[in-house]
Amino acid sequence: MFDFIRLACAVPEVEVGNTEFNTQEIIKYIDINKDADVIVFPELSVTGYTCADLFFQRTLIDGAKKGIAKIVETTKDSNSVIAVGAPLIIGGQLYNCAVVMSHGRVNGIAVKTFIPTYNEYYEKRWFSSAADLKCTSIGSDELMLDGNYEIPVGNNLVFDCSGVKLGVEICEDLWAPLPPSTLLTLAGAEIILNLSASNETIMKRKYRTELVSQQSARSLCAYAYASAGMSESTTDLIFSGHSIICENGAVLSQNDSLIDGGYSIKHDVDLGKIRADRAENKTFADSASLYLEGKDYVNVKVGTQLESDGEIYEVKKLPFVPSDKKDRIERCMDIFRMQVAGLKKRAAKVGGKMILGVSGGLDSTLALLVCAETARQLGRDPSDVIAITLPCFGTTKRTNSNAWELMETLGVHAMDIKEACTLHCRDIGHPTDQFDVTYENIQARERTQVLMDYACKVGGFVVGTGDLSELALGWCTYNADHMSMYGVNCGVPKTLVRWMIAALIDYNIFPDSTHVLEDIIDTPISPELLPPDEDGNIQQETEEIIGPYALHDFFLYHLLRFGFSPSKIFFLAEKAFKEDFDRETILKWLKVFYKRFFTQQFKRSCLPDGVKIGSVCLSPRGDWRMPSDASYAIWLKEIDEIK
Repeated sequence: MFDFIRLACAVPEVEVGNTEFNTQEIIKYIDINKDADVIVFPELSVTGYTCADLFFQRTLIDGAKKGIAKIVETTKDSNSVIAVGAPLIIGGQLYNCAVVMSHGRVNGIAVKTFIPTYNEYYEKRWFSSAADLKCTSIGSDELMLDGNYEIPVGNNLVFDCSGVKLGVEICEDLWAPLPPSTLLTLAGAEIILNLSASNETIMKRKYRTELVSQQSARSLCAYAYASAGMSESTTDLIFSGHSIICENGAVLSQNDSLIDGGYSIKHDVDLGKIRADRAENKTFADSASLYLEGKDYVNVKVGTQLESDGEIYEVKKLPFVPSDKKDRIERCMDIFRMQVAGLKKRAAKVGGKMILGVSGGLDSTLALLVCAETARQLGRDPSDVIAITLPCFGTTKRTNSNAWELMETLGVHAMDIKEACTLHCRDIGHPTDQFDVTYENIQARERTQVLMDYACKVGGFVVGTGDLSELALGWCTYNADHMSMYGVNCGVPKTLVRWMIAALIDYNIFPDSTHVLEDIIDTPISPELLPPDEDGNIQQETEEIIGPYALHDFFLYHLLRFGFSPSKIFFLAEKAFKEDFDRETILKWLKVFYKRFFTQQFKRSCLPDGVKIGSVCLSPRGDWRMPSDASYAIWLKEIDEIK
């Protein structure tokens, strides 16, 4: 459902050379992981990887074939595609193979290409490379299997399981400069299985994890890696049983212990992400045209439907915000440095002072801190940053006080625009007690006009404060806070802004401002365009009007990053926010999101310059081009049809 596939890596106990014991262990782990769509076992798992010269013994090779035949027989009632490692004689030569099977049938035999003979490895003593194969198939009778059919053999097999495509490589293949999996993915494989026997040495686990992760990222695929475990021979080496499941470079699951065995891991992967990236990434398609020319890849039809319910797929509530505190702080500081670097280049090029409006809210606070750090790095006087607080009808005591305190610690001044807005209301005949959109927009536009005119007066430029989430929802007044000469927050989503300021506090970048920054973080999000209540508190809270930013940022990420449908986004949101929002609430705000996202495109079509800082960006010059008059009808129809 929704392109989820469940992968399992199984590392059974092994008795080196005892094919009967090993066969039973493999069968046991097939049953343990019977809910998995795909199960991958380690390299040479039927015999054990460390048999050495026993591989020359016909008894061992025949035992491996008998073991494979028995495992195939037990898969008749299984819905999984299973890859098992075994030594097989093909055309008179011994090969290190991965036998891919399902529903009581061997679908194909993937053969190891790169046979290591260096340091502790002596595999060429026993095995030939797939490059030496003289045939492209063998008869099922050669594996002691029931039935009479041809089994494809080679390193060029792509297993097509009713539209889900798998490729297989074996251990050393991954460590090659050009891994077979690179070409297999270009030939269509979306999931790569690696049957491995990688011994453990100091720091090798970390390197191995990075290798699998990078190959998954570079090849835009899911990758399941299962390595031989601790019950292999320890004559000279120790094997760790390291298993890893990756998706597009992200490590979804791996075993915890450095030295392990007799276990399995499993995780759902989302092929929707992989398919979206491949469709968008034209370099991937161009590489296929370039590197597959003259190569023959065999599409092996497998009569198995692979589909998971996604139950064990982890969905983050805040996709823009790292869960780990250390990672989050580092991410926020990296973004801050990018913002400062962008503004430095603009300030150095155009000269003049940096002008911005400061409300005491999160967005303008972050923008002000970016400006202050930019001035510091340019060696300019703090007075080159002119932050203007523009209190009006809706300004509360708390935000005004915070704005003033922040400006005092950074050296700025204020300007009251109530009188100007009152005159403007009179000029257009709008009562000052009629609290509608016109009333709100008068204040927003007056603020921007003052900033623009003041910038002109002092020879400066206006720095915008609006964030990515507001741009997505159009939660800005056209030609008001929507406009500036440079938008430093345009790539920062609302759910990250608070953490950005918190990271700056942790790094003690602005020690004199710590107290007021902490209070600003705790202030409710509001445009403050309606009068405060009788106690002077914020009456107009943004999230009560347009919905929780946590939900909107979640919707935005999955819509733009992967192009997911409303029904899949809703499915993911239900998983992520099951403890926070009920079904009806999520559906309500999902519909609001789509309506606003479509109808507010005209504001995004003329955005000021600003640096892209993440994978989701709304700049019309970069990542997002959309007609302003596009219809949202079929998207809303799909939401209405969600059961």
